[in-house]
Amino acid sequence: MKSIRVEKDNDNIIHLILDNPNASANVMDGDFTNSLRSVVQALPGEDYAGIIVRSAKSSFFAGGDLNRLYAATEDDAQQLFQQCQALKEDLRWLETQGKPVVAAINGAALGGGWEIALSCHHRIAIDRHTTKIGLPEVTLGLLPGGGGCVRMSRLLGMQNALPYLLEGRQLAPARALAAGLIHQLAKDEGELLARARAFVLANAGDAMSQPWDRPGYQMPGGDAKDPFNARFLIAAPAMLKQRAGAHQPAPAAILSTVVEAAQVDFDTATRIESRYFVQLACGQVAKNMIGSFWFGLNAIKAGASLPADARGIDTAPLNKVGILGAGMMGAGIAYACAAKGVQVVLKDVSAEAAAKGKDYAEKSLQKRVQGGRMDTAGMEAILDRIHPTTEAEDLRGCELVVEAVFEDRALKAKVTADTEAQLAEDAIFASNTSTLPITGLAEASERPQNFIGLHFFSPAEKMPLVEIICGEHTSDTTLARTFAFAIQIGKTPIVVNDSRGFFTSRVFGCYTREAIAMLGEGVSPALIENAALLAGFPVGPLAVSDEVSLALMAKIRQQTLADMRRENRIPAAHPADTVIDRMLALNRAGKAAGGGFYDYPEERKKCLWPALRREFAPNGEQPPLRDVQERLLFTMALETLRCYDERVLRSVRDANIGSIFGIGFPPWTGGALQYINQYGPEAFYRRALALSEVYGQQLQPTESLRILAAQRQQLRDERQ
Repeated sequence: MKSIRVEKDNDNIIHLILDNPNASANVMDGDFTNSLRSVVQALPGEDYAGIIVRSAKSSFFAGGDLNRLYAATEDDAQQLFQQCQALKEDLRWLETQGKPVVAAINGAALGGGWEIALSCHHRIAIDRHTTKIGLPEVTLGLLPGGGGCVRMSRLLGMQNALPYLLEGRQLAPARALAAGLIHQLAKDEGELLARARAFVLANAGDAMSQPWDRPGYQMPGGDAKDPFNARFLIAAPAMLKQRAGAHQPAPAAILSTVVEAAQVDFDTATRIESRYFVQLACGQVAKNMIGSFWFGLNAIKAGASLPADARGIDTAPLNKVGILGAGMMGAGIAYACAAKGVQVVLKDVSAEAAAKGKDYAEKSLQKRVQGGRMDTAGMEAILDRIHPTTEAEDLRGCELVVEAVFEDRALKAKVTADTEAQLAEDAIFASNTSTLPITGLAEASERPQNFIGLHFFSPAEKMPLVEIICGEHTSDTTLARTFAFAIQIGKTPIVVNDSRGFFTSRVFGCYTREAIAMLGEGVSPALIENAALLAGFPVGPLAVSDEVSLALMAKIRQQTLADMRRENRIPAAHPADTVIDRMLALNRAGKAAGGGFYDYPEERKKCLWPALRREFAPNGEQPPLRDVQERLLFTMALETLRCYDERVLRSVRDANIGSIFGIGFPPWTGGALQYINQYGPEAFYRRALALSEVYGQQLQPTESLRILAAQRQQLRDERQ
């Protein structure tokens, strides 16, 4: 089937209309590449004034065929290389055939879509919020394989192009225009087409070429041999390794492609790019990241985490929500909601505390205004939606209320009762608790079917994940409406069943406790922190413990012990507990208390507390770096597997996305359960046994892992 329709208008302009028959968006699948080859073979015999490349879809072009790339193996490398080169030959013909070519960008032009646009002489985009321009391949463990690395660096220069390639930036049209990526803006489809026609007709008699094909072309800012670039490139690999870690090969491959391609002719440069692209596409890290960040994430957003009965429930957008507690978490939730157009009632016990919660949003918004990312009118519109109060009556009319008060069961019960008295019968009451079981908290509710857990992560306005926890009595309607609300405010929701600590808090606690236990064993704190960063964690476990607060950890432990004793269960001690208690006795409760494992001097960056070496003296012989890294990775992966075995987690995809977006599991792994898959369940089982024999039972593999290893199977979502 044809993915490109060819039409000629009355001005003798050829229109290449991108219209993939297989999907709602245009992608670089086999039909597209075959269609493009047919066009390239047919047009040389035509008489035409120029070419307009446009889309019949709501977006311009979505990108590469990730189904094909996800399935590619090393055995497919040669074929994939040839396919890349064939595509590039056809795009190269487009920009060298001599007649003007215009990209009429009506919506998102990402990845392969932007590479098509870069092959055109003139680029015009509709100025609306759905139009995004960029090369996000690095976020999937890939590099742009359709000429993006080569053309971007030749268009902007090496140093200016690298941020777009290495960070996967997606630009709105106005910013793309300012950056020199596009040439014109249009207000709608009519103006877009008119401007495209005007450019073709104005240049129909000229021999059109790209800047890099003109005599005397020099790369902006100089090539790799330029002294200024050379100084930058000496430090660039180390900077990349520090930012991306040793386990993410895509950034290093992008840098290598840009540097090497800058020193050769265009066609040789594109072959260099293809080789690096194929190497990444056939590698395991790209498989991990595509599986989770594309297939898994899209499935979650489409509602795959919901039970079948909940997927068909009508879920109208919410207009008014209440937030109980205006501390950092409550203030962040209020900001996140108001930024997406929702009216927010922000309640606290004092007017001063409630107003301070709104001030949190104002300070954050002022930074955006000062940085040119928002105007004053936009800031005021968001702030006008946040209504601080001390009165419970102001919660009337709220369709959902999020409780974000202290982790105290009695306090939560009181605010539940007080609030429900003001709400309609169908209003939802959600607790932001991070540890207390939802079914127990719902005992204070008159309508437990409307009670649910909605666990945000700090800072709530920035962190992408929310963990939705279903209590024993939570209805499908409540779940469906809460899930839709999370999507409405731009969050990625995962759905879990009730349990102490649910999923994210249980697994995150393993990360911090394992590190703190290592400190008590005599492992150097610098080794612990650096091992975590080298493994791909965004923050070291001792640093993040300071952020959470050791006092809060101790409080949660005491609440857990009390609850377990009421249930006639014997609580197990953890070796981290004695370290935490010692730190608290030394008045080192964490960052908010002035210091914990780290010192926080005002005039310079934080640093490890020097006295740690006195209080927890390092052993003379330190464990191997790999052991420290894998203790952190394995303890989290094993606890995630336990959550899956206990059906706290409903799916592998929720486990993987939740572990990365919520608690910082290294992205290169594809998530905590995918880490087991890519390691190989059999090898993972053997390694876990070996680690547990040396470092403790918390690293003991589960029975389910033993079975997976014996059967040589992987964890998949078919269980659902």
